[in-house]
Amino acid sequence: MLPFYLLTFAATIQAHNQLLPGSCNFESDTCGYTSDADFTSWTLHKDGRFVAVDAVMSDDQAGEIGAETGPQRAITGVLLSPALEQDEWSCLRLVYQISGSGSLEILQRTEGKSFDKPLWNSQAASDSWVISSMDLQNNTEPYRVVVEGKPGGSAGSSVAVFEIHIGSGHCLECDFEESHLCGYSNQWNANVNWYVGGGQLLHNNIPKDHTYTGHLMYVDSIYAKTFKEVAKLVSPMTTVPMSGCLSFQYQRSERRGNLFSVYTRDQLGQYQELWRADTEILSDWSGTLEEWIPVQVDLKAPYSVQVVFEVSFNSPRGGRVAVDDISFSPEFCSADTEPTFDPSIASCDFESGFCRYTQDQGMLSSWRRVSVKPNIFRNGDHTTGTGYFLLAHSRLSPRSGYVTRLIGPTLPGNMKYCLRFYYSLRGFNQTDQALAVYLQQQQQSSSQEKVWTQGAKSRGLWITTDVTFQTSQPAKVVFVSTCRSFWDCGSVALDDISVRLGDCELTAGLLASSLPGHCNFEAGLCGYTQDKQSDNADWEWRRGSTPTSYTGPRGDHTTGLGYYLYVEASPMLPGESVRLLSRPLRASRGPQCLRFYYHMYGSGTGQLGIHLRKDGKDALLWQLSGEQSIAWLRATVEYQSDGQHQIVFEATRGSSVRSDIAIDDIILEGGPCPEMEIKATVGSSNEIE
Repeated sequence: MLPFYLLTFAATIQAHNQLLPGSCNFESDTCGYTSDADFTSWTLHKDGRFVAVDAVMSDDQAGEIGAETGPQRAITGVLLSPALEQDEWSCLRLVYQISGSGSLEILQRTEGKSFDKPLWNSQAASDSWVISSMDLQNNTEPYRVVVEGKPGGSAGSSVAVFEIHIGSGHCLECDFEESHLCGYSNQWNANVNWYVGGGQLLHNNIPKDHTYTGHLMYVDSIYAKTFKEVAKLVSPMTTVPMSGCLSFQYQRSERRGNLFSVYTRDQLGQYQELWRADTEILSDWSGTLEEWIPVQVDLKAPYSVQVVFEVSFNSPRGGRVAVDDISFSPEFCSADTEPTFDPSIASCDFESGFCRYTQDQGMLSSWRRVSVKPNIFRNGDHTTGTGYFLLAHSRLSPRSGYVTRLIGPTLPGNMKYCLRFYYSLRGFNQTDQALAVYLQQQQQSSSQEKVWTQGAKSRGLWITTDVTFQTSQPAKVVFVSTCRSFWDCGSVALDDISVRLGDCELTAGLLASSLPGHCNFEAGLCGYTQDKQSDNADWEWRRGSTPTSYTGPRGDHTTGLGYYLYVEASPMLPGESVRLLSRPLRASRGPQCLRFYYHMYGSGTGQLGIHLRKDGKDALLWQLSGEQSIAWLRATVEYQSDGQHQIVFEATRGSSVRSDIAIDDIILEGGPCPEMEIKATVGSSNEIE
């Protein structure tokens, strides 16, 4: 009888009947995995049966890394699987170790797409091997698994992979027949823990597994010493949104001596109960447990969670609980189960109207949907700089005070939401009531709970706000702007409302630069590099306003308070250019869509151009000259390239120092741009009505 947390891993994961192509134990070869020639090679260590990339570098490389500003650039090794064709859902389990410092990332590469799809990553160093799991969703096109290792710069750092195990089904599923136990782990407790039972570990006091021939997981109260001893069996963290039916078998004795529950636990450690064993169910105790009870419970996990099987005992006579044959189906257990709520019904950019938002007709003042033509005096909307947003303006009110209420669609109860929106205040002397967000219970329209209020002036910038809230009953989000008197009020602007499921700390990552081809410059340059060969200056990473007055932005586009890149015109001569290069991009079979935001404000503004660099030659894709607006404006460029290429952002200084040019929120995606977004690709001015 061995405790689960002390089980030693066999030399390799045992072969399984359902192993799929792409699996490898690196015992004698790499199973068709090859190192990308453009990166550091992975080395096969035959004695240790693993592949690794080490932090071994030449003196020149060490000097280059040491000179790097910001986060240290690590050596990168890229390992590519053979082409895989798997149209059914499968699970990739990885046995790896990060020694010293470094990172490991698993991606999915589809032929004809410039960017790889991130599946999983880790930067956690360990003293021994670690198991991680990631779901591979149904894929109708051939793909390759990409293993990207980056050992840290410290001596002795390395990234090693011992096993890649691809099997059919979901990563939550497990029959506990293999030594890796599907990545399930015991959360160690000094007195009570989950153990492996069955198989060769059978004796009179250990239950038999569900099939009476294999293994199971069980926990025993015999060593419980305090009133409430808790044992937790934890699944691997899901890596994709999942909803469906979770099934398992369990045995339980001494119903009055233990509580058996199943929870989900998110990345913040927050629990939500899925199921609890009925205290009235009685299993006779006769030395071994015989009755297996099947359970089916609906699981809705729009973000990453772990499934936790938790047993608590109140004494050493609390009995035992056993679990076996965990499975998952994408279909809900009951046909009556409501599908996972789509929160996008509460999102709106107001480009085509009010979406599902309504106004309180009883109010004397209302939100107006307006658009501002690009100019050098006033910001436009946040979405494009030239589109629509909502405006509450006190000067239209015939009374000294007013309230405007914007009411969203109904959101189901018993769920956690993340609300994100952008607002801009102008002219408010009293800001504590300028804008607030309430939750209005559907059944009690008079009952409102304040979940956010404006606390500081936004200086005319578009400021983003994330609000996490949860309600036990169906409720509506209400945006309220209150003006105390005619003279104290200016205007409140509102734009780009979005609602997602889960805590904002979890969903905020979905909005950042984590996706390939996306960069908001909040954490650095995202792999973009300066063109040192032809430039006399650099693109500068900055937050807040630029040093020169009457030119440049006052804040970034992403949040209003974050970072962007800009060209400082002061040290440059008229006509000098600064170039920013993307990392090399693979060829694509179809069109690519580049979207980004630019800021060209200043009487001496020069020129901003986008080039496609291929085989050492540049082709112009898009260009603008002269002062455009005090607002951030969105540009959309569609292009196609059948070979490896780079995107080049080139800013040229104009006639005076008031020529700062900035860029932010770059998005490069496969596929054509939406027709409504495509603008003229080359021009000398911005003619937008």
